[in-house]
Amino acid sequence: MKKFLFWTAVVALISVVVCGVVIHYLINENARLRGNEQALLEGVEYYRTESGKSVATVEILELELSEFRAQRQRDAEEIASLGIGLRRAESYAKSVAVTTLTDTVIVRDTVVLHDTVAMPARHFVGADVWSRVEGILFGDSLSYSVHTIDTLHQVVHRVPRKFLFIPYGTKAIRQEVWSSNPHTELIYTEYIELPRRREQR
Repeated sequence: MKKFLFWTAVVALISVVVCGVVIHYLINENARLRGNEQALLEGVEYYRTESGKSVATVEILELELSEFRAQRQRDAEEIASLGIGLRRAESYAKSVAVTTLTDTVIVRDTVVLHDTVAMPARHFVGADVWSRVEGILFGDSLSYSVHTIDTLHQVVHRVPRKFLFIPYGTKAIRQEVWSSNPHTELIYTEYIELPRRREQR
């Protein structure tokens, strides 16, 4: 009888532990899915700082490896092409920016060698700290080059919940990306957090 009660208690204890683990997993999974749904509904927000720098902010997505492979197949292939195992990746971020330079340049007379003969042409240069445009107008053709320098900065931060204007806990995790080039406008950004797994060495 005592042995029966002992094994009954062991089975009950194991059942409670298993149920606790399952409930904990389901709670976390439900929170992850709710967070992803909120992130997808919000999308990307854009604004400019007081100094005119373009900023894009987005709430993070948290995807399982299988979800990332299915929904971001091309990105997964690019990661693999770098020789990086997806299981070793902790996060993935992507930002898209476009640079538009509007300026007035001075056109000067110059000459170009055409079939070893010096021919008159027009030369122009427009430049600032971040961008340079240079070209030559020869006959009915325009040859030019555009060179831009930019740095994309990224910070991932926690957004706290608030109760009576008092911050507490974590409401969401967001990524802020901004450009150092005032001619650059951010048009897309995303940040995906992958499962925190470590392969045994």
